[in-house]
Amino acid sequence: MSGLFDLSGKNAVIFGGAGGLGKLIAKAYAEAGATVAIASRSEEKLAAACEDLKEQTGKEFRYYVCDATDEAAVEATAEKANKEMGPVAIMVNSQGINKKVPVLDFPVDEFNKVMNANVTSILITAKHFGKYMKEAGYGKIVNVSSVRGKIATRGAGNAAYCSSKGAEDMLTKVLAAEFGPYGITVNAFGPNIMKTPMMNKVFEMRAGEAGITVDEYLKQQGASLPLRRMSDPEDCVGTALFLAAPASDFLTGNILYPDGGLTAVG
Repeated sequence: MSGLFDLSGKNAVIFGGAGGLGKLIAKAYAEAGATVAIASRSEEKLAAACEDLKEQTGKEFRYYVCDATDEAAVEATAEKANKEMGPVAIMVNSQGINKKVPVLDFPVDEFNKVMNANVTSILITAKHFGKYMKEAGYGKIVNVSSVRGKIATRGAGNAAYCSSKGAEDMLTKVLAAEFGPYGITVNAFGPNIMKTPMMNKVFEMRAGEAGITVDEYLKQQGASLPLRRMSDPEDCVGTALFLAAPASDFLTGNILYPDGGLTAVG
């Protein structure tokens, strides 16, 4: 039983791994024994994240500067990572953006940017890392989705994000069906709204509109959940580790929800 969550000898590449949830996943995988590389567009942020991760874990991390929406860049990164690290057994898609605009005002090019970053990038990374996983006869692809792929939000501004996460969930299932014969599992997990850098400005705006502090706003939002609190990124790390570990070897095409119970009652 002790080997169910052991990643020793496995190589992992985490897109969107320079900060927030992606960085926590990188730390967890390294502590479970994996050799980990993180990837994103900013070399400055990647270098800083690697230093921070090394300080926290005592382990070495490498990084790749790569825009996940740029197919040529992803193809080159997949080739380089598999050459330098050895076969990449685990690939995480934690990249993504959100643009909140009411539908009546939503520029189509901005909508397309969200779909490209949140959906098309997953197809690209799965395509090119999947080729190497197919050759190896084994692989784990883990996509970071959202409860918003299953439950829409009230109010305006969320058409692009919710649509992209619903599409990501279906892409996860299609990839699982297509990659299954190659020994590759593809799963996703859908967090609730979390206290991440991407959401801080939203929390500040909504708290200001309500005339309360951010802490008070977060307490109000969490009170409606069965577990009576908002989510922290750390709440998702166990799920991310499970989906990358031998414990989930017979699980594919699923979306798990570490959401405090929102999808049970929402």
